[in-house]
Amino acid sequence: MRRPFLDNARGVLVLLVVLYHAVYLLNGVGVISNVAIAGIPPLDALLYVCYPWFMVCLFAIAGASARYALERQSGRTFLRAKLRRVLLPSIAGVFLLGWVSGLVTLQYAPGMFGEQPEAIPLPVRYLILCMMGIGALWFLHELFLCDLLLLLVRRIDRRDALGRLGARANLPMLLLLALPIWASAQVLNTPGIEVYRCGIYPLSFLLGYAVLAHEAVQAHLARVAPALLAAALALCAVFTLRHWGENYAAMPVLRELLTNLCAWVGTLAVFACFKRWGDRETRFTRRMRRDGFAVFVLHLPLMTACAWALDRLIHLPGAAIELLLPVCAALLLPPLTALIRRIPPLRRLILGE
Repeated sequence: MRRPFLDNARGVLVLLVVLYHAVYLLNGVGVISNVAIAGIPPLDALLYVCYPWFMVCLFAIAGASARYALERQSGRTFLRAKLRRVLLPSIAGVFLLGWVSGLVTLQYAPGMFGEQPEAIPLPVRYLILCMMGIGALWFLHELFLCDLLLLLVRRIDRRDALGRLGARANLPMLLLLALPIWASAQVLNTPGIEVYRCGIYPLSFLLGYAVLAHEAVQAHLARVAPALLAAALALCAVFTLRHWGENYAAMPVLRELLTNLCAWVGTLAVFACFKRWGDRETRFTRRMRRDGFAVFVLHLPLMTACAWALDRLIHLPGAAIELLLPVCAALLLPPLTALIRRIPPLRRLILGE
């Protein structure tokens, strides 16, 4: 049975990721992006407000969804679906889409391959460009690892002791889970590529599976949704004020207690608010259930190419480019998705369909 509140939460967060990347591409706070264009500085506030919590929340939603999926299918069927829907697009997308963002990056950093780029074999240059354009696909890489970890946990915990324990969590216990979230942020962070955080994201996924997927826990959260929302907004405001002008994605910032309080309270607030006010199926629910994955996979290379075109071909100022990028995404993603769906090999490789 579908959980409309979870579908709605996932759909809204995917759209938030698109909006986040529209600002991120032209950010002025030192976070490396694919284009060297100055945007509108006040809009950088969106990056500070979103970054601490929204990916943690997406992993928690994925964990809860995994419990619901495994209630109606075997672990083997679940794994086959993840191989097709997560692993295949996460690898194929790097080589079919990544070069777009990599090529744009090369336009703004022409010395990237040195003074004699022709000395580097073309296949090697292509691979480098693809690696530079991984973009949002890192989420799928990490998500597949979480799925494998979950199958291992289920094999060890055959009687679902973790799930039964998680179902008994009350509000104080849920809030105290911020401490293991903070602890997990200190470990298993990939050096140099800081988006691959193999401590906090798998834990968020497992907490979604073992704790947040339960109706009783969701009922506790829904009752205090206004308070959790207020607390999450207050924490994000404090985080923004504390780190304004700094690289909010730097590892010392990500390890702070404040950052991880934002991450966990923000996640609880999303579950609480959508369970209380968004637990019904709508046209938006159905549309994002159908197209949300395509939006997530395609939006960043598309917006990166649009930013380059608006800058280098039309010569618009950075402020106009930043405001137009979400419009470009809204106008171009539907026909691009429809085109890819009409080409069976691309439909399977990029969208996992």
